[in-house]
Order: sequence, then structure tokens, then C-alpha cells
Amino acid sequence: MSHYFINDDSVKSEEKVTKAMIQNELFTFWTDNNVFSKNGLDFGTRTLLESIDANSIQGKVLDFGCGYGPIGIFLGRHNLKVDMIDINERALRLAKKNAIVNQVNVSIFASNLYENVKDKYDYIITNPPIRVGKKVLYEILIGAKEHLNKGGELIFVIHKDQGAKSVLRDMEEYYQVKILQKNKGFYVITCKTH
Repeated sequence: MSHYFINDDSVKSEEKVTKAMIQNELFTFWTDNNVFSKNGLDFGTRTLLESIDANSIQGKVLDFGCGYGPIGIFLGRHNLKVDMIDINERALRLAKKNAIVNQVNVSIFASNLYENVKDKYDYIITNPPIRVGKKVLYEILIGAKEHLNKGGELIFVIHKDQGAKSVLRDMEEYYQVKILQKNKGFYVITCKTH
């Protein structure tokens, strides 16, 4: 099975609508084949979003690997300036549709890793594509530093079975690392730039 962090439009499209309650707010998301978590909001992303106090976040946010958009759209609803990127064109089309459906104003564009990212951010928030392998995963996590303002934070979720503990340890070389939350094996980790 291919992972979702590629641009492959050969898979038949079967769009469907799902609903999700996130922090007592209702969201509607269109999903499709060949995008991550097509059956609705996944537990990892939910854990990540439930651990964030969106009202305390200030500044500019990048949703890396946005998929059909739950992270960026949730944050966009809290009047934050949000950019959302993905390499998967189908995911980007869905994210744009979902931004309209949920009445949020966000900027959504295609980028292979950070290739098209020109700005600096106060937060980069992601449920990273683990299936890309450790090398690319670390390019995403460590590469975030180059796109964060001083004192900026990378916030991501990873499962213990996907190497959460070793990733946590490895990130301490680059950031001030803290566990925000643990839930059923999922770790929400915040990495602050020095």
C-alpha cells in the first residue's frame, strides 16, 4: 500500500462527508480515497487537537501535511493566520473545499516537504506522515527549525509503536522538548526552538 504523502491520482475518487466534534465544536469534512484517514478524524489527530489550547496560540501557523485539513481548519476557526501544505493534490482539493464548508479563511498550497514554504511561523503543527520512513520524517521534524521564528514551536503527534520515545530523544538535540499529552499510546510532543 502506498502512503498518502505522495501525489497519486490513479486511485478512484469516492468523496464522502464526515462530521467531527473537536473541543465541543462541530466540523464537516469531505474525505476521499488516497487521503489519510478517509473514514473521518483519526485518533492521533484528535489527540493532538484536544491537547492544544487554540486560544493561547498567537501568531502564524503552518499545518504541515494537512491532508483534507482538520488541523488547519480547526485553528483557522480560532482566527489564526494559517498556511496549510501537502504534496497530495487530492488532499489539497479537499482541504480547500473543507475550508469553505467550515467557513474559515486559510491559505492552502502544494509543497514537497518545505520546498514552497517561504515564510517563518510561530507554530508548525502536524500529524506527520510516518510511513515515509525515518529519514524523511526527520527532514520534516528537524527541518521545521528553519521555518520557525525564534521561540517558535513544532507540535506533533506520534504513536509509541511508531518510535515516539526514540524520536523524542533525538529531537532533544535540536529543541527544548516536552510531552504535552499521552493518550492510548499517542504522544503529543512540543519542540521549542532555542
